[in-house]
Amino acid sequence: MAERPWIVLKFGGTSVTGAARWARVREIVDARLAEGLRPLVVCSAISGISDALEALIAASAAGRDPTDALAEIEARHRTQADALGVSLEDACGDLLDDLRRLARGASLVAEASPRLRARVLSAGELLSTRIGAAWLAEQGVSVRWQDARAMLTSEPARGLPAEVRYLSARCGTQADPALQARLDALDAEVVLTQGFIARNPQGETVLLGRGGSDTSAALFAARVGAARLEILTDVPGMFTTNPRAVPSARLLRRLGYDEAQELASAGAKVLHPRAIAPARAHGIPILVGATDGPDDAFTEIGQPLPGPPRVKAVVARRGVGLVSMDTLGMWQEPGFLADAFAVFKAHGLSVDLVATSESNVTVSLDLAANALPPEVVEPLLADLGALCRARYIGPTGAVSLVGRGIRAILHELGPALERFRDHKVHLVSQAASDLNLTFVVDEPHLATLVDQLHARLFGSSRADELLGPRWDELGEAPPAPQRAGWWVARQEELLEEAARGTPCYAYDPDTLDRNISALLGLRSIDRVLYAIKANHHPEILRRVHARGLGFECVSPAELRFVRGLFGALPPERLLFTPNFAAAEEYAQGFEAGATVTLDSVYPLRHWPELFQDRAVFVRLDPGRGHGHHRYVVTAGKQSKFGVPASDLDELLDLVARHRVRVEGLHAHAGSGVHHLRAWVDKATLLASVAEQLPDVRVLDLGGGLAVPDRADQDPIDLAAIDASLMAFRAVHPRFTLWMEPGRFIIATAGALLARVNQVKGKDGRRFVGVDAGMNSLIRPALYGAWHEILNLSRLDAPPAWTADVVGPICETGDVLGHDRRLPETAEGDVMLIANAGAYGRTMASHYNMRPPGREVMMPPSCR
Repeated sequence: MAERPWIVLKFGGTSVTGAARWARVREIVDARLAEGLRPLVVCSAISGISDALEALIAASAAGRDPTDALAEIEARHRTQADALGVSLEDACGDLLDDLRRLARGASLVAEASPRLRARVLSAGELLSTRIGAAWLAEQGVSVRWQDARAMLTSEPARGLPAEVRYLSARCGTQADPALQARLDALDAEVVLTQGFIARNPQGETVLLGRGGSDTSAALFAARVGAARLEILTDVPGMFTTNPRAVPSARLLRRLGYDEAQELASAGAKVLHPRAIAPARAHGIPILVGATDGPDDAFTEIGQPLPGPPRVKAVVARRGVGLVSMDTLGMWQEPGFLADAFAVFKAHGLSVDLVATSESNVTVSLDLAANALPPEVVEPLLADLGALCRARYIGPTGAVSLVGRGIRAILHELGPALERFRDHKVHLVSQAASDLNLTFVVDEPHLATLVDQLHARLFGSSRADELLGPRWDELGEAPPAPQRAGWWVARQEELLEEAARGTPCYAYDPDTLDRNISALLGLRSIDRVLYAIKANHHPEILRRVHARGLGFECVSPAELRFVRGLFGALPPERLLFTPNFAAAEEYAQGFEAGATVTLDSVYPLRHWPELFQDRAVFVRLDPGRGHGHHRYVVTAGKQSKFGVPASDLDELLDLVARHRVRVEGLHAHAGSGVHHLRAWVDKATLLASVAEQLPDVRVLDLGGGLAVPDRADQDPIDLAAIDASLMAFRAVHPRFTLWMEPGRFIIATAGALLARVNQVKGKDGRRFVGVDAGMNSLIRPALYGAWHEILNLSRLDAPPAWTADVVGPICETGDVLGHDRRLPETAEGDVMLIANAGAYGRTMASHYNMRPPGREVMMPPSCR
């Protein structure tokens, strides 16, 4: 059958899971046969099996009985085989027996070497393709199953760690006439094989790294001289950004190999970066499309087309780590970089981005791409220590503008690059190839930056020879993921409240109580104080007070407000934490009976009489802040808060000289803190300083507990924080621990209701204008904060539009949300902006002389 040219078709895990998917695989194979092509089909494991095999390895390596994990894997494949009418025992009995032996052997020795891991993980693709080949044959397809390990051999990798040799192997991209002749001679029209797996020169099973099925397909295409390579997945091509996050992303119709390489390397997950080089080396075009997508919606990758300089995509990559290397000795020293990079090579790490100065070299590492565990960083830094002072910066992420001729249009990108002004940029890289401009920032900021950059660069774009239809226009966009918020059950009540007037902040007491209960359930925390700056609505404060929480105030007016509601409170329930306050404010704090916190040594230096013979707390700067935006980071040299380490000696001298009793130490790193270790790290820092202050009995860990804003974000793991702090307390029984959250308590309990005034189309964009603007909710404009927005009047209606939701304020920045998936929306509909209970009404203004939203506490539900 050698007269037919080969075409390589790669199907991912979702494309080979279930009978309906395999029916679609057959349709595509039949269509390529009708074109006069001979398909070489490369398949992944069925969805979820690679993770299940990882879990099997983990259980076995821990010495646990692998029976349950094995049973789950077998059950998944039996379901697949039964759906296709295939006998699992006939197709895969020997593979399942081998898997059982490997797992039980590993559990006996409580160890799983990289070699064994490769053999276990290869089972997913082998099982999937055995079942698929049996079904195709029963359907009358002329098919032959081939073991990929008999067709792909990895390159020698002596000297590299075993994890790299077995789990992230490389294969050459050269043509293989012997393989082509062998496949040409097969008495079948279709060849079915596996992605992800190969063998090494010793004949052992090796893997090509996660995502390696794309790479396998490209290698097969190169070896057999394929006419075309098709990567078929669940997305119809490559887009101007991740379409699942930004539904207005546009399909990219045609890319050069180099542009596609940049996109894939920068974070576009639809195509693995290693898959492009083999096809490029042999001039094989790549088509990326959806298994179930329309035939005319795909991205073609090949030789670049001529055209003007332009940005073609905004992509983000998480899991980036930075290694910063400082030494004056590198200045004009030959070989420093070679010596440093040799250390990275010895650890099996590939350097991605590089930025240099006379005394510093900073490089980025994509830890996931390197297929190595994060704990490799410590020995890496230790080895680099012989050459320089090395430190690790993370977690960070990279945002890249990818296109062609970017240097020529830098002046045009100014308005877009303004989006970085409020974020800490750790590294900037502009490649000599002039294909990308990359910024490394703190990881929590990635989603916001991508939203803003894409809206600026592509918000008014129209379809042309490069840009195809939008994701939502293709009918691919699913309903926007939504949490089962409290407003769903209270829809009618909220609509009735909106009828009384909008904008309106509505608060749900049941959600507020649940959030308080979650904090009171922390065994490690002795005192929870509510930061009333988050929201000082009297009904909220009354519920907080009734549950026994204290209050953290930052101004005399807040102190007076709390005392006006509840009268005198004991010092442990009333904390006063001013910042850059006048002397009289400290005096008012003491007069109110509050525990007063010093934020700097200035008051002790200049007004010592105010504090003499009194007990105080001192707020320390932990040196590094956290948060979702630089305006909410409250530690580090860029922040105005706290006593820095450089002032500690003076602090100790002043408190001793003026007989000031420091009974508590306080630290606050920022808002929206996701890092679980941040809390125990703060406690450990405060305890170390308390060794020099014998009166300290309280360590106040501040607030900032992260609140999940998006449906794909997980809630913060309070149990893990509690466990780590309990372990800390076991070592430091002298201290009690306080916490002072604000947003965690009230954010999810509040929603802003707004009524639609107008709907407007403009150059391909749609705007939904509501009566609540940045004067009612400034967080999106000020922080780039993301709030879920939904049409409360049409909760059950399917999404039909992608629109920007904007307010009536005379400012370009008056945008509540970009690119939101909404049902068809009309004047008079009520929109709900979720998670708006914190820093919404309290930060509101009368800008444009428009009144901000009113407030109402909903009655407790009857549930």
